[in-house]
Amino acid sequence: MGYYLVPPVYRPPSEASSLILQVTLGCSHNACSFCVSYKGKRFRVKTWPEIEADIDAAKEYFPTATRIFLADGNAMVAETGLLLQVLNKLHRDFPYLERVGIYGRADDILKKTPEELKQLTEAGLSLVYYGLESGSDRILKMIYKGVNVAQIIEGGCKAMAAGLQLSVTVIIGVGGPELSEEHAKETAEAASAINPAYLSALTMLIPEGSYMDRKLKRGEFKLLTPEQTLRELKVLLENVSLENCVFRSNHASNYLPLKGVLNQDRDKMLAQIERALANPGLLRPEFLRGL
Repeated sequence: MGYYLVPPVYRPPSEASSLILQVTLGCSHNACSFCVSYKGKRFRVKTWPEIEADIDAAKEYFPTATRIFLADGNAMVAETGLLLQVLNKLHRDFPYLERVGIYGRADDILKKTPEELKQLTEAGLSLVYYGLESGSDRILKMIYKGVNVAQIIEGGCKAMAAGLQLSVTVIIGVGGPELSEEHAKETAEAASAINPAYLSALTMLIPEGSYMDRKLKRGEFKLLTPEQTLRELKVLLENVSLENCVFRSNHASNYLPLKGVLNQDRDKMLAQIERALANPGLLRPEFLRGL
């Protein structure tokens, strides 16, 4: 049996050249109002014999892999013992392996003991992609995130204390125009409390068929304009306090690609936003944002 993936498959932009290994299928939460990624996929954790066979096939397909990403939506939900089996085999079978990444939710991490997380780090898990989305409890409840801000901060800090790197994502515009300032300031506060290695800002895009799409069509939610989007991002950057955190807003959803290290490069990025506000021609056109 050859190496194959059960579609649909999603991975972070920075894992574009990585080998993808499905430890789980779908997402155990699968309720966020802005997401339809796994709506047609029944969640389950794959068995060790299935994963072992996948690894054996994958090493024939891509024996020189330096990066491997553990899919699907939140593979961190799998039992620690299973994840340790996976990590140990990956590091045995892929001699050039440098990094293993995974999606993880706050509740996945909080269910694991500090010792379990340390074991995962020592076994070679490197990077957890972690969705903060918003630092506002009102917004997290509105989007059915399933956890609150305190839990997200606690889970992020717990993972980092075990030696894991975190790549945190936030969504510009997820609260709509009415909650824009609350979202920006409270998200900055939550991100600062975690102080991750990486922070990425995406811009709200609403997939057709999602619960938020239905709210949009009923007039119960509004997307930010390009100007409002930039102003929200500006407020977030003005209020965040981070140490040596790599920041990116260069996802396809973003109107203005930014990159830098926070807080060192904050003034430079704020100046870029001001220039774009004064000259909208600097913004990505809609068709380049996947709209």
